[in-house]
Amino acid sequence: MAWLRRLSLRARLLIVSVVVLFVGLAAGGVVLVATMNFALLRTANNEALATAEAVAGLVDAGTVSDPLPSAPGVRVQVVDARDRVRAVSAGADRLVPILYPAELDALADREGRFIPGDRIGLEGRVRVVAVDAGTATDPMRVLVARPTADLTQGLHLLRWTLLITFPPLVALLALVAWRVTGATLRPVEALRAGAEEITGGARPGRLPVPDSRDEIHRLAVTLNGMLHRLDAARGRQRAFVADAAHELRSPLTNMRTELEVAQRLPDTTDWPALAGDLLTDVDRLSRLVDDLLLLARADDETTRALQRRPEVVELGQLLAEVAGRYPAVEYERPAVPLRTAGERDAIGRVVANLLDNAVRHASSSVRLSVAADGAYQLISVSDDGPGIPAMDRERVFDRFTRLDDARARDAGGSGLGLAIVRELVRRHGGTVALSGASPPPGLRVDVRLPGA
Repeated sequence: MAWLRRLSLRARLLIVSVVVLFVGLAAGGVVLVATMNFALLRTANNEALATAEAVAGLVDAGTVSDPLPSAPGVRVQVVDARDRVRAVSAGADRLVPILYPAELDALADREGRFIPGDRIGLEGRVRVVAVDAGTATDPMRVLVARPTADLTQGLHLLRWTLLITFPPLVALLALVAWRVTGATLRPVEALRAGAEEITGGARPGRLPVPDSRDEIHRLAVTLNGMLHRLDAARGRQRAFVADAAHELRSPLTNMRTELEVAQRLPDTTDWPALAGDLLTDVDRLSRLVDDLLLLARADDETTRALQRRPEVVELGQLLAEVAGRYPAVEYERPAVPLRTAGERDAIGRVVANLLDNAVRHASSSVRLSVAADGAYQLISVSDDGPGIPAMDRERVFDRFTRLDDARARDAGGSGLGLAIVRELVRRHGGTVALSGASPPPGLRVDVRLPGA
């Protein structure tokens, strides 16, 4: 069957269709001929039996005529117990019974059998039935021979008609199947050509969608959706790489400049100060690489779930530990334990990122609190800084996003802090939202995590 696999899909479908049609039509023709043959032979038997019963009725009534009544071509005999012919129809033999004595003895009442027609001067096979008649003292049997040549002639005509019309019919159906499969596969070929053009970059990434509302239409819609998601992911990846390269270039350029100046002026260089500056830039690079790695892993759907087995985290104690690293942060630990399930380090990273932003932009105070909020634990970070306009409160969660008043690299981070916050909170099944502080101005960030 290797040759079949080398053929095109259209050719394979045509071969399968022709084979199925051939087998189906051949089986149908055989069944039709067999059914008609059975029906015709049953008709011949019933006609012969009806004639025999009518003649038997005449014998029983003692009104046998000579010759016996019968249809044209039908032979009728009345035979006694000694196999002597007592009455016949027109054309029947008056001396020799239609059946031999052994055949007659083996035939029960109202049964029949086939004999060669030339035995009694007829063509083809003949159906002979026997019906008992007469009295107990003078038993007789009525034999009726019904020729089947006229019936088999129609059967032969049907068989030859089927044999003659069968090949042209199969060829016609094969042609129809070829055209139908071609029309069916034409949208598939259009999809293939479109995919080839997209691969070669000849046109935008969209496949042609057929007008029909069938499986191929749904396949094209699904593939276009997949291409759209791939294009979007590719665009995000390009933007991510470009932004990451831009962010990494700044500290690297700064380090290179400082080292080149120190190399040209080694005697006047303050090497401890240079080492401190370089360590600051290295720390910045390390944080940026860690943030990029975390976001890259978060982009993978298989790692969106918690990386480690979740643990019960007591938020009051965790927030106290994080707030202790920020002297300007006001925090009052709640009187009752507030627990959530998740990664302790990840939740601490969320709070630390929020406090970093708040401390960076606050004018005088930063407040941190945690409280129960129904089925969630509510962590709030607020500051009295300039705040964020309502139209920008969703945009600041995008990666590498900085508002106009926070462009300076020395004053701010890389623009990944809030993106990391939202990703980690989403991973824990929570939400994060920005709002204005009360009283204004300022910013309030609310993080809701499921309670444990």
